Amino acid sequence: MGNYAEEINKRRTFAIISHPDAGKTTLTEKFLLYGGAINLAGSVKGKATARHAVSDWMEIEKERGISVTSSVLQFEYDGFCINILDTPGHQDFSEDTYRTLMAADSAVMVIDASKGVEAQTRKLFKVCVMRHIPIFTFINKMDRDANDTFELLDEIEKELGIATCPINWPIGSGKGFKGVYERASRSVITYADTEKGTREGHATRIPIGEDAMLTEQIGEEYKVQLLDEIELLDGASAEYDLEQIQAGELTPVFFGSALTNFGVEIFLRHFLKMTTTPLPRKADSGLIDPVEHDFSAFVFKIQANMNKAHRDRVAFMRICSGRFDSGAEVKHVQSGKVMRLSQPQQILADERKILSEAYAGDIIGVFDPGIFAIGDTICMPKEQFIYEGIPTFAPEHFARVRQVDTMKRKQFVKGITQIAQEGAIQIFQEFNTGMEEIIVGVVGVLQFDVLKYRLENEYNVEIRLENLPYEHIRWIENKEIDLDKLTGTSDMKKIKDLKGNPLLLFVNQWSVGMTQERNEGLVLAEFGRN
Repeated sequence: MGNYAEEINKRRTFAIISHPDAGKTTLTEKFLLYGGAINLAGSVKGKATARHAVSDWMEIEKERGISVTSSVLQFEYDGFCINILDTPGHQDFSEDTYRTLMAADSAVMVIDASKGVEAQTRKLFKVCVMRHIPIFTFINKMDRDANDTFELLDEIEKELGIATCPINWPIGSGKGFKGVYERASRSVITYADTEKGTREGHATRIPIGEDAMLTEQIGEEYKVQLLDEIELLDGASAEYDLEQIQAGELTPVFFGSALTNFGVEIFLRHFLKMTTTPLPRKADSGLIDPVEHDFSAFVFKIQANMNKAHRDRVAFMRICSGRFDSGAEVKHVQSGKVMRLSQPQQILADERKILSEAYAGDIIGVFDPGIFAIGDTICMPKEQFIYEGIPTFAPEHFARVRQVDTMKRKQFVKGITQIAQEGAIQIFQEFNTGMEEIIVGVVGVLQFDVLKYRLENEYNVEIRLENLPYEHIRWIENKEIDLDKLTGTSDMKKIKDLKGNPLLLFVNQWSVGMTQERNEGLVLAEFGRN
């Protein structure tokens, strides 16, 4: 068991969240650079010939320069084994991000220094708060003109409702960016624009008392301003409190520039000191301890056709406890099947590494023969428990899907069903028909584009989408209700999901309440459960 505990305690598993363009992908790459996982950081939106970001692998992502799926990256640094879950920044993929956050023990929130808290950050942040996971803030792009630092902190506190504790403090921004002041050591670390994409920077550390040296390095004006700000800061900001940080009530804040590599390693070192080892997780039998318990995991993501040559489906699992051995038999709790997990691997973008073992905190991808669903639990054959489910977001946009070539019915049904099993889209049928009439629901409209693109590229099926006016969907909690006798409103539509569960679609919000009033005992829910 000793080896077990040691391996598990080395693990740190976190997700990176941000609004699009805040520099999340660049930051992820710089982490990999420090861990020696890659030797050269690529650029996401460079010229056509430029190397694409390591974590973006789907063609549509490369074309649009956005991350639409979460990838999992592992690297070692300073005796730690770090698992990064990169998430889609675009709000149309917030559901994928939500599920990814279920697999993380903490979150790093990247904020653009010139834009502050943006809409998407707010939404994702709420998910972190719901889970009470620690949140670390990296204010990026200090090499560009930034907003006032106090205003940035004030905005985080007001908008997100969490106290901030700056660990370091920026000196100037844009062309005038001089470096950061590190509060704990009371010293200034100077900034030199390093060669892009390399690890070596030329940082000088100057104790705050070294007056002459400080003036020489950052100039009299910046020095005076810094001393004033330190005084203000020491009086006004929240005290550093590790317990509060780990409870998700206080966010440590760091400043830097991922593009030019300044502040990234400083952040990484502090982050590793403040984060915890893998945390126990809730199951229907109580809390499952990562070290004390045998192997268990849950599926948080399914991705089809990651490799065109293989036409495969990969189920991503977060290992919650114990050690995984590739040859061992495990139980898929939902189906009751005992099996060996096939082709267990770790994935760095589209490169794969077959694994023989992994530990609590790690993320593994396994070949999915079509039996796994999001939220499923895997454990040892003699055990029987289920990890708490992952809620399904209510789609906000709906469209009827028609295939252009009716002869390709089989590919169409297979493709749309597989993409739905990944959780990117939800598919429904008209209440009294089979698969002839398919309605697709998505959280964000960009997912319609991805659906169209993927059906054409991966399944060779062309589709037409006809937008529907519905905006509100409700699951019917009490299944005994007779849908044929339900009295609805004129803008209501009855549908069912793939499992045959009845649902209602509405154009107007007020129709939801009216339908409940007209049907005594009807219980409608905004969330489905995986």
